[in-house]
Amino acid sequence: MRTFAVAAGIALMCTMPSWAAQPVTIVAAENFYGDVANQIGGSYVKVSSILSNPDQDPHLFEASPSVARSLSGARIVVYSGIDYDPWMEKLLSASKSTDRKEIVVADVIGKKTGDNPHIWYDPATMLAFAQALSDALVAEDPANKDGYENRLASFKVSVKPIDDKIAKLKQRLSGTPVTATEPVFGYMFEALGMQVRNQSFQLSVMNDTEPSASDVAAFENDLKTHQVKLLVYNNQASDPVAERLVKLAKASKVPIVGASETEPPGKSYQAWMAGELEAVDKALPEGTQ
Repeated sequence: MRTFAVAAGIALMCTMPSWAAQPVTIVAAENFYGDVANQIGGSYVKVSSILSNPDQDPHLFEASPSVARSLSGARIVVYSGIDYDPWMEKLLSASKSTDRKEIVVADVIGKKTGDNPHIWYDPATMLAFAQALSDALVAEDPANKDGYENRLASFKVSVKPIDDKIAKLKQRLSGTPVTATEPVFGYMFEALGMQVRNQSFQLSVMNDTEPSASDVAAFENDLKTHQVKLLVYNNQASDPVAERLVKLAKASKVPIVGASETEPPGKSYQAWMAGELEAVDKALPEGTQ
């Protein structure tokens, strides 16, 4: 009986795919998705993130051969979609696989091309992504189902303070006029109920087109006359026009908050979002509306 059991075990191992006993390999286009993937997967996954350099402008990223190689060996690939990371679609099309699971986060939450692509600034996005990833991991590695589902439950609890902070700030800041050099923070503005001005300017900067003279003049006037109470700028990617507006905001004593497009080094997604909300809270204390 013992000999038969050993032989049966060896036979079973031989029939299992070579990757089954290894951690599930996940490649995330952006490091905030990679961070959440690590939180959900724990020791059962091996995660690599492509965009993780805080000094790198995500809009100028060009994929290297090493990125293509990492994608070719991934069991699960995650990217934003809706034209934020179009290089991912090109790489995946060039390296097709019937075994690979692709999670396009914009598709998970029902966003379409033309919508603001900075979807991770909406905490609901990350909850939906975490659920989709957990489901994919359970399908890929059912033996560790309990572990994935337990960590998903822990993740949901860990983001609740962010929702609580948003609700608290919204009570005070809803309707406050604000502006931004581009719509990186757009979904968070929406969650806070703030009134966003100069949106035409922001879209021009995001799409790498020159803002019109009238849009620039309107933005400058809003800062000079304090028609807005806060300026949020992209502290990871900028251009001369946006930089000039930041300087004007400082000169006009309009509070400024920086928002990055990738998760800062050494921070979790939760800490990153909490820090951004805290910066807004400090920039707009009681009585500033």
